[in-house]
Amino acid sequence: MINHTLIIIIALGAIATGMVLGYFLRKRISRKILESSENLSARIVDEAKKEADTIKKEAILQSKDNLLKTKAELEKETKEKRAEFDNSEKRLHLKEENLDKRMDLLVQKETNIEKREKSLINKESQLDEKHVELGKIIKEQKVRLERIAGISSEEAKKYLIHLMRDEAKHEAAIMIRNIEEEAKRASEKKSREIIAYAMQRYAGDFVVENTVSVVNLPSDEMKGRIIGREGRNIRAIEAATGTDLIIDDTPEAVVLSSFDPMRREIAKLSLEKLISDGRIHPGRIEDVVKRVKTDVETVIRETGERVSFDVGVHDIHPELLYLLGKLKFRTSFSQNVLEHSIEVAHLMGMMAAELGLNVKEAKRAGLLHDIGKAVDHEVEGPHAAIGADYAKKFGEPENIVQAIAAHHDDSHNNTLLGVLVQAADTLSAARPGARREMLETYVKRLNELENIANSFSGVDKCYAIQAGREIRILVKNEKISDADAVMLCRDIVKKIESELTYPGHIKVTVIREMRVSDFAK
Repeated sequence: MINHTLIIIIALGAIATGMVLGYFLRKRISRKILESSENLSARIVDEAKKEADTIKKEAILQSKDNLLKTKAELEKETKEKRAEFDNSEKRLHLKEENLDKRMDLLVQKETNIEKREKSLINKESQLDEKHVELGKIIKEQKVRLERIAGISSEEAKKYLIHLMRDEAKHEAAIMIRNIEEEAKRASEKKSREIIAYAMQRYAGDFVVENTVSVVNLPSDEMKGRIIGREGRNIRAIEAATGTDLIIDDTPEAVVLSSFDPMRREIAKLSLEKLISDGRIHPGRIEDVVKRVKTDVETVIRETGERVSFDVGVHDIHPELLYLLGKLKFRTSFSQNVLEHSIEVAHLMGMMAAELGLNVKEAKRAGLLHDIGKAVDHEVEGPHAAIGADYAKKFGEPENIVQAIAAHHDDSHNNTLLGVLVQAADTLSAARPGARREMLETYVKRLNELENIANSFSGVDKCYAIQAGREIRILVKNEKISDADAVMLCRDIVKKIESELTYPGHIKVTVIREMRVSDFAK
């Protein structure tokens, strides 16, 4: 629109300028050619006027077109803005309506909240009143409960704490028992390794004491004759007897080493005969060893027969008598096994007589209970199982076989005869002096063990057995539960470990049983 206006103004300016110039030109020309150009000037003026009118009309038309276009655009923009304004106005109107609704809701909520506050205040006041009433009722009930129970609230608290402590101990005992069972399942392999290491480290003293015999010599010159030229005599002795000869700086003595006590005895007797005879060479050595073997086997059989006769047990198979005689050369914890078996047989006879059982069967079981120790270095397995197998093999009755097999077994399947064998075996091994122990030390250890066990609450009776290597504790079942028995056993073990000094280990067994009895009237 502005451009059209400028064009019109320029056109009008141009027209005015043209008119002014024309005027001056005409005036000048009129001066010169006034007479000849009057008609021409009039014509030019007319043409200029017509042209100016044409330009003016065109400019006016152009201006009108521009004005119409501008007006149309303005109207369109106005309509769009009006439509936008209408939409905005509608939205605002809707928002106002929503705000009005929300205000109404808020007003309703405020009224409801005020009502609730009032009701809550009323309820609080009622609760305060009820709380005061309940406090009074609780105090009255406490007084009544204390009067009925006969204990105060503080005493009841202590009782509850005691119950909670006992319950915690019970749960802890159950956990400990589960852990112990799991540890037992997982510890077999580890225990074997530990035992193997312990045997390797500490077997030396036992080997020296129980696998070595010493033969005295008349002089140190005899050592050279025993060795022989280039060692042929000593090699012949070792090959014939199956033992090792140790000739060292010990004056007038030769050491015989072997795990088999019979071989060691044969070697000892053979060497003594060779020394007394003076003739020592390989041929003579073989003859002497053969004769000594025959003599030792004869002594073994005679010993078995003599022991069987002295104890009063007859009809034993010759092979079992031979094994019984071999026990003369076997020791267990420095106790001779044959003497131990004889002692067990006599104890079995006395106990069976007191109980009204078969004395001969009891003596038979006692005499043969350790028969497996005669061959336990040759046959794999525990000596009780080995002895039972040999007894069964050579025709012993089933009850004798079972008693031999179970004399170290604490299972509930044991028979009365087996229990008697256990008791007699324990008595023979545990009595003072049986295994090189001073009486005072023995009695003192037993008293200390029993005193430690009796120091715990819930213990009824306790018995130290196996020369103080085991203690069995009977507890009161109304005071000690199964789980409490586990804890009690652990506590006693810890106290024994902290207060006593002892070799090896002590087995602690806690026994809890339930007995119910009544009278039929």
